[in-house]
Parts: sequence; C-alpha cells; structure tokens
Amino acid sequence: MAEYADRAAAGAALVPTLIAWRGSDAIVVGIPRGGVVVGAAVARGLALPLTAVAVRKLGIPSQPEVAAGAIAADARVINPDAVRVGGVTPGQLAEVERIEGAELQRRTARYGADAAAAAGRTAIVVDDGVATGATAVAACRALRARGAARIVLAVPVAPAHWRPPPDALDEWVCPLQPRDFWAVGQYYDDFRQTGDEEVVALLRGR
Repeated sequence: MAEYADRAAAGAALVPTLIAWRGSDAIVVGIPRGGVVVGAAVARGLALPLTAVAVRKLGIPSQPEVAAGAIAADARVINPDAVRVGGVTPGQLAEVERIEGAELQRRTARYGADAAAAAGRTAIVVDDGVATGATAVAACRALRARGAARIVLAVPVAPAHWRPPPDALDEWVCPLQPRDFWAVGQYYDDFRQTGDEEVVALLRGR
C-alpha cells in the first residue's frame, strides 16, 4: 500500500499539521487540478474557504514530464539547470510558454480561479505533491504578487532534499519527505487524473 489512499485522504492527513489556522481568516488555495482535491479536504477540515490559482508547468520538449519551469498570472519560474541539461533552446522555451500560457488562461476562466481572493489574508497553498517544485513556487509567487499577507505551502509529499526558496513563502509543511522519491504518484494508491468538472464542483462547494 502507498502512503495515501487518494488525494482526499492526503488532504485529511495535512489537516493536523495546519490546525493552528482552523477557523481563522486564512484561505485555502488549491493548485489545479489535483491540488484542488487535496485542498478541498484541507478546507473542510479547517473550516476555511477554498479557491484556486492556475499554474502551468513548462515541460522540456524531449521530456514533457520534466519541468523546465512554470508560469502563473504575475509569476514565472525557470530552472536553469533543467533547461541546460534538457538542451532547451530559447525558441523552444518560448513556444512551450506560448502553448501553456493559452491553457493557463483557459483554466483561469474555467475554474474562476481568483488569486486576488487571498489579498490581505494568509494563503494556504495546497498541491498533491512536489517533484521539482516549479509549480508550487510559481503559485506562491503569484499570490504574493496579488497581495497575500502570508503564504503557507502545504503538500503531502516532496523529495527529502527539496526546500522552497524563502522569498516565495513564509512557512511550509510536508509530512512525508522520502529519500527514494521518484514521482508524486508513487505515494498514492489512487492517483487518477482529476477532470475539470471535479475541480469546478469542488470550488463551488458541491
């Protein structure tokens, strides 16, 4: 068995690590798609509202699952080492960013993702896990740009060596940081893809 049955179970496991925020003026911000499922469980457990911030990974053309960086509204994160090792040219990176930028706009409109809802509040940013960290960092920086007073990153699993850049957030929690990490899905029994309809329903409280 994996560490977590599914994303909802992973969210429930995060709740005790965030209990200080229960019933506060904080807001839970899920990263679509899977992070919204985890975030919904966190929001329920902490009696907090839920919103989302759309983020898109910039995959290396020869290995799309490997992140060269990520983009969100008002934020762009690039991993120079991944770009160099992947042999990504400036033109290739620009094309990937163009394609992902269009999908970012679509998702923002489809989900009603509202990073501005975190303005002046503590934003608890939730994803289903961290691999390279590019999407999580982009989300945090987008929320910072939109005026979040404090940013807490909460993820169920991340590599043992990973640490977020301190300028991107104020606090982070992660109950599981294995040394033999190779993919987020490795730690879930059920890691099926989350669809747009499920994300919209959760954000609407259904």
